[in-house]
Order: sequence, then C-alpha cells, then structure tokens
Amino acid sequence: MELSDAFSAMAADLPAISSILLVGVMGMAMVVLDAFRNDARSIPWLGVGTLTVAAVWEAFHFGAAPGTAFLGSVRTGGFAAFINTIVLGAGALSLLLVEPYLRRMRRNYGEVYALVMFAVVGMLLLGTANNLISIFVGLETMSVCLYVLTGLVREDEGAIESALKYFLLGAFSTGFFLYGMALIYGATGTMYLPEMTNALQAGGAPLLFWAGVALLFIGFMFKVSAAPFHMWTPDVYQGSPTPLTGFMSTAAKASAFASLILVLFYALPSERWSSVLAVVAVLTMVIGNVLALSQANVKRMLAYSSVAHAGYVLVGLSAGTAEGYGGAMFYLLVYTLMNIGAFGVMALLEWDGKEGREQTLDSLAGIGYKRPVLGVAMGVFMFSLTGFPPLGGFMGKVAVFGPAVDAGAIGLVVTALLMSALSAYYYLRVVYVFWMQAPESLAATQESADAQLPRVTPSALAVLSLCTVLLLVLGLFPGGLMETTTGFFEAAQAMATTMP
Repeated sequence: MELSDAFSAMAADLPAISSILLVGVMGMAMVVLDAFRNDARSIPWLGVGTLTVAAVWEAFHFGAAPGTAFLGSVRTGGFAAFINTIVLGAGALSLLLVEPYLRRMRRNYGEVYALVMFAVVGMLLLGTANNLISIFVGLETMSVCLYVLTGLVREDEGAIESALKYFLLGAFSTGFFLYGMALIYGATGTMYLPEMTNALQAGGAPLLFWAGVALLFIGFMFKVSAAPFHMWTPDVYQGSPTPLTGFMSTAAKASAFASLILVLFYALPSERWSSVLAVVAVLTMVIGNVLALSQANVKRMLAYSSVAHAGYVLVGLSAGTAEGYGGAMFYLLVYTLMNIGAFGVMALLEWDGKEGREQTLDSLAGIGYKRPVLGVAMGVFMFSLTGFPPLGGFMGKVAVFGPAVDAGAIGLVVTALLMSALSAYYYLRVVYVFWMQAPESLAATQESADAQLPRVTPSALAVLSLCTVLLLVLGLFPGGLMETTTGFFEAAQAMATTMP
C-alpha cells in the first residue's frame, strides 16, 4: 500500500477508535487545565464524564460486526466494544471513589486523573490489539501509568516499596514479553495474530515458535497475577491507595485477559496450550486461596483473592471453545463489579492513615451496625466473590466452569469447586467480623477507628449501590449477556470458515 493511501485509510478509521481518541484527548486537556488551574476540582469530574460517555458509546456497539482498523492493528465491534465498556466503566467508577479519597488525604492532584485516563488508553489498546506491536504499546502505556499511581504517596515507605517492586518485576516481565515477540516473529514472519495461524499451517510449528509463545505467556501471566508470577500482587495492592488498587485489579486485569484471549483465539492451536493453561489454573487457584486464608489485612486478602479469580478465568480459557471465551468475558465483568465495590468499601473504612496497609480486619469488628450501608454492601460483595446464588459471582463461575466440563476437564472443575468452597472461609470471615464479632474485645483500637472513619460521600454511595444492583441483575438475568459474549466468538469462527 502506498503511503498516501495508508494515511487516507487511517483517517477513515478514526471513528472506529473514537473512545481511545476521546479519552486520550481529554487526558491531555486535563494536563493543560491542571497547568493553569492547579488541582482544579473540575478535573476528576471531566474524567468521569468522558469515561461514562465513552462507555455508553461502546455499549451501543455490542452488536456491531467484528472488524479491524488502522491497517489491522486493532479490532473493532463486538468483542472489542464489550471489553472497552468494562475498562471504561471501571475507570469511571474508580474515579468516583478516588476523588473523595484523595481529597481526604489532601493529595487530590490533577495529574492523578490524567494518569488514570492515559492508563485507560493503554488498556483500551491492549484489550483490542490485533498484532504484537499493538499489544506491547498498550501494555507499556498502561503499566507506566500504574507504576506512578502505585507510588502516589511518596512520603509513605510502604507505597514507595510497592511501586518499586511493581516497576522492577514489571520491567523484568516485559523483557520476557519482548523476547517472546521476537521469537514468534522469527518463526512466523508476521506480527499479526490471524496471520500466525496461516504461517503455522504452511510451515508447521517450529520449536522457535513455541519458545516464543512460552515467553509471551510469562508476560501475560504476570499481568493477570497468575501463579507463580503473582508475587508482586499482595505487596502492590496493600501499599497502593485503595480505590486505585480497585482500578488496577479490575480494569488492568480485564484488558490483559482480553488480549490473551485474542492471542489464544486467533493465533494458537488450542490442542497445544489447553493443558498448559489448566496446570497454571490449578496452581493459581490453590496458591491464591490457601494464602488468602491467613491474611489479617483485608487488602492483602483481596490481593490473594484476585490471584485465585485469575485461576477461575483460566479454567474457562482452558476449554478452548467459544463458550469458554465468552464465559471468561462475562466473568471479567462480574469480577470488575465485585472488586471495585469491595475496595470501595474498604476505602471508606480506613483509619490508619497509611492507605489501610497496617489496618487489620479485626479492628472493624461490629462496624456493620455503625455503618450499615457499608456493611450490607460488603456482605453482597463477599457472598458474590464466594459464588453464592443469586448473585453475579455464582453465574460467573457457571459461565467459566460449564465450558470446561463440556470440554472434558472434570478434574479441573472439581478442583475449582473445592477452591471456591475453601474461599468461603476468608470471604465470610469479613461478614462475621463486620456483623457478629463483638467490638468490646478491641476497645482501644475500636475507639481510634470510630474517631477517624470518613463519611460516605454521595458519589461513593452511588458506586456501591450500582455495583450491588448490577450484581443482583447479572445473577438473576444473566442469559442474554452470556449469549452475547459467546456470540462474539461464534461469529468470528463462522466468518473464518466462510473466508476463502
């Protein structure tokens, strides 16, 4: 293609990436506004409005035919619109929680919200990338912003330690990712995911290719917090500002999993990697749930919980079917609502002045009676994370376990069910402490906590209420959305079989 034709084609593709453009332009506008009106109160609300508008725009494109834009670099319509909606919605909900949280900490910096917007741009690109270069650009754009946000409280040694660990281990995993890209390109001669399958069918799958895939998987497993590449997760989650922890544990994980799904669906023969994902899923579920049992800090417990839930998603992906991929996408939506809600509640119950890093669960004994709205909301999120019906967490597990059963992975699903039952101990312990543990046994600590608990702002209340309602709706009426997510991949498979 001539260079002039390429530029005209890219100009015609601009509407296809309107969400990325809108969020990126607003992020730059927020930087400029902050330069002239330092830490203006309007900056976070500009971000919330932009992300909400973009999320609604993407939601209306669920039924759009799948396609590509910018010379095949990114995917559009269907699957891409769904993952974009999750990322944009998670960003908007997180900003509603971040604004009062940082204002209370007197760190309501305007650049924080611009960094969130730029991180969202990276996530949107990562989750819709159709070639390895786009994946890498999206991954690094997202990661650099998250490294900075993790160490936001520069005076806190815990935050600095978390940011440093995240950066060093992230850079190390990026090296694996880049080397894997190079080996895959050397074996196939292309960076485009769909073309890799054609190259493999023509020339077979050389050892060089599978070595590259293994290194690429290491990079992905780090980003989704899968064992044994999860070691950064508890420290980073514990030391980061709590609402930002909720953001990185949901939006970042959803986009990384979406990118992994695209690689698996378009580039790799499922008979080769399904067993590998099954082994990683078992290891991730066992390590995440077992280590979560002994955690006294709720943020650290939720970090190991996040590891375990990555294992549940991998169970669905190991099936290698359209139902498995669709179920994983549905689970990512439910997981986003559960985790943003849980971290949102904990942000409103912090009193230690160190982003909840040193605050134990027992210090919140009986808090459900003093903050009943937060107590009820946390109960819903904990029951949903456990997988109790009729909440969204139950249907999410049905969506990922069912395809694995259909694929014959009975042992894998039995392990997943046993780990889900084990998780009930540490999830329901939170409910027990909130509502049943007597605060008199911790009188001194409780008195200090009561004096420093922040008030529940209208924006935070709106986020928690919305997450609660959506989890109930998705638990009671999941059918239409689950069929939609599965339909994304069935349509792509049908399109591939009809192409000459």
